[in-house]
Amino acid sequence: MSSSPKVLVAGATGLLGGRIVRALLDQGVPVRALVRPGTGAEKKNSLTALRTGGLEVAEGDITDPVERLAEAVGDATTVISAVQGGPDVIVDGQANLARAAEKAGARRFVPSDFAFDLTKLDDGDNFMIDWRRQAAAALAGSGLEVVSVLNGAFYEVMIGFMGLIDWERGTLSHWGDPDQPLDLTSVADTAAYTAAVALDPAATGTLRFAGEVVSMRGFHEAVQRGSGRTLRLLHLGTADDLRAEIARRAALTSNPFDYVALQYQWCMVSGKATFDSLDNARYPQITPQPLADFVRAATVAP
Repeated sequence: MSSSPKVLVAGATGLLGGRIVRALLDQGVPVRALVRPGTGAEKKNSLTALRTGGLEVAEGDITDPVERLAEAVGDATTVISAVQGGPDVIVDGQANLARAAEKAGARRFVPSDFAFDLTKLDDGDNFMIDWRRQAAAALAGSGLEVVSVLNGAFYEVMIGFMGLIDWERGTLSHWGDPDQPLDLTSVADTAAYTAAVALDPAATGTLRFAGEVVSMRGFHEAVQRGSGRTLRLLHLGTADDLRAEIARRAALTSNPFDYVALQYQWCMVSGKATFDSLDNARYPQITPQPLADFVRAATVAP
């Protein structure tokens, strides 16, 4: 029987949440997963194999009444939130989960930040990051020790959601200075660092990790090495040009998700959300996967 304190993970059926659960279980840590009632069979099945490793499953939603949610938290001393969604989840839901965690007697809370340096951004730079900043303000009023894990941009997002790579045209497009440093980390390594933070009683405040710090030029080279493909590096304009493009698109649509990928890119290529220092050395047992190796292992090219 493990003597480690129990950890509750909300968002455990998601890509990052599931990896966090696995990283904790692999270290013999007792974990409880908060799973929403009505969660699809496919997502529930993703936890089946983890149950053999000692995973407990508690049904509940982070928007449940505090008393009911506190029962789901139970004897967990640390709560990790890996939820995704709109402000009802990221702001209101996480604040509600924190209240429940406090009521249940938990001591620490790791919010669903997992981004570049949101502490350096201003309202309006990225509307999804605004929600996380609002959540941070709400959590600051709790009686919990809040520890934030930041990882830059996920490798997975950089080769997918961002829309930088066009395999058919053979291009990798970017805005801004091609030599501006970018903080990048895989989902798996972010989960490993999150688990390490959760198990580190001395971890406090905001901790910043990166699998690699590369420029867009270095990103281009790593993608080419990993994929075995030659891609033309296509410069779309300066960081100021990108800001103007975001404003132009915002004027044409009422749906901010139409340009949120560009907002993420601006936060990075402008250098505004770049990490000033890294905390990787705090956990030397973790060796992050190189970007080129990740690309090589991923099915990203046709």
